[in-house]
Amino acid sequence: MSRRMTALTTTVLALVLVGQGTHDTVLAQAGSRYEVRITNLTPGQSFTPILGATHSGGVSIFVPGTAASPELRILAEEGGVAPLTAALNAMPASVMEVTATAGLTGPGVTRSFTLMGGGTYDRLSLAAMLIPTNDAFMGLDTALPMGSDVKVVYAYAYDAGTEVNDERCASIPGPSFPECRGPGGGGVAGRGEGAVVISSGILGVGDFPRTRDWKNPVARVVIHLLP
Repeated sequence: MSRRMTALTTTVLALVLVGQGTHDTVLAQAGSRYEVRITNLTPGQSFTPILGATHSGGVSIFVPGTAASPELRILAEEGGVAPLTAALNAMPASVMEVTATAGLTGPGVTRSFTLMGGGTYDRLSLAAMLIPTNDAFMGLDTALPMGSDVKVVYAYAYDAGTEVNDERCASIPGPSFPECRGPGGGGVAGRGEGAVVISSGILGVGDFPRTRDWKNPVARVVIHLLP
């Protein structure tokens, strides 16, 4: 295999840096503040704390069809945002700001936060685990809106590919679930798909019924530049 081909097939590690080219168009002046509002559209799933980050086009916290980073695995299996937050904050040349909501966002509930962006930091990424699932997460990577335009986009549910979807209380973390007669266990099931893919939802093969299922998209996201 040629040296060029080897470089093209290198395994993705940690966060994905997909190019550091210059931007021909800037969306807003660097240091502009944006409001982001996220509404849970599912009928029976909650989002764990929602991580949001503004960054350059050279950063991706997930890439469909590739293996999840260790930081994304923790978010998708456990709902923990701290490792991914730390990894993003360690890239100040490419990431402007990282934030997260608190607590759970249930069906039909809207959460919001503000964060800095603009200039070459012209993209927004979001991620949060869906519970009760083994390793499904809400994910979005989108351009920030230009000027005073309000942008409405929809986020899909992805499977991190790090854990088999056994849908068992013993391997799904979380607060009290009626199906579990108490909190989920959160044990690691292992043997996942091996790559980030579109989630197949809840199939009713374990402890959780099909009423916990959803259809994509799973979140409505409204972004606008604050004056």
